Amino acid sequence: MSELRFVHLGFGGEAVEYLEAWRRQREVHAARFADEIPDTCLLLEHQPVYTAGRRTEDSERPLDGTPVVDVDRGGKITWHGPGQLVGYPILKLPRPVDVVAHVRRLEEALIRTCAEFGLATTRVEGRSGVWVLGDPGKPGKPGKETVPGGLELDFDPALHDDEYDPRLRGPQYAPSNAGQRGDDRKLAAIGIRVAKGVTMHGFALNCDSDNTGYDRIVPCGIRDAGVTSLSQELGRPVTVAEVLPVVEKHLRAVLESTEPLPRAV
Repeated sequence: MSELRFVHLGFGGEAVEYLEAWRRQREVHAARFADEIPDTCLLLEHQPVYTAGRRTEDSERPLDGTPVVDVDRGGKITWHGPGQLVGYPILKLPRPVDVVAHVRRLEEALIRTCAEFGLATTRVEGRSGVWVLGDPGKPGKPGKETVPGGLELDFDPALHDDEYDPRLRGPQYAPSNAGQRGDDRKLAAIGIRVAKGVTMHGFALNCDSDNTGYDRIVPCGIRDAGVTSLSQELGRPVTVAEVLPVVEKHLRAVLESTEPLPRAV
């Protein structure tokens, strides 16, 4: 892959409104398709917003009617806002495009970023993004009951009840409190689109975000896990400004050193 160019669109007080960033993405996408520019990654913070991918269900949207921007990426609904580093790598891939391999490269760069800050993260089978695994034996974890002899029975409604909605069960069940419950929690979300062999959309890495923004929705359509941030996991403030150069370093290392191959047919 050719050298990756980074473009900073706005952070902090200059955080970018979502529709403006989407417009910029389309401009860069068209230029990359025409080979007018090299592979380019837009980096920014967003003003607070909910965005919904094509597979989002009505039951996963905010209960209070908060507006949602429907977008053309994969995945489901998520939140963007201050304290979250968003990256939109706009890359030309060989055809036929291997979307899964592209997602895995982004995950790898983010996993390396977290490791540099001292946090071990991983992938979860069947779920894109970067995760911190929970502790299923944590005392007080809901849905667990221990019977005589030490046998643990799992009555977790998030796993067994299609009608389960954590938003109706109080703040202790909210996605932002997943760490206290010992649940798996997503640190970075990934949702992409590939058009004309060129990628759009990308990743959102929670640095020092207020994750209560996720509590109005079912993030990524996942009801049995939650969300977290680098600051929350490490117990100290980890800002977007601190994370930005580390993400750039690992994106460059992974995307420039890993030659994307066509999907096997």
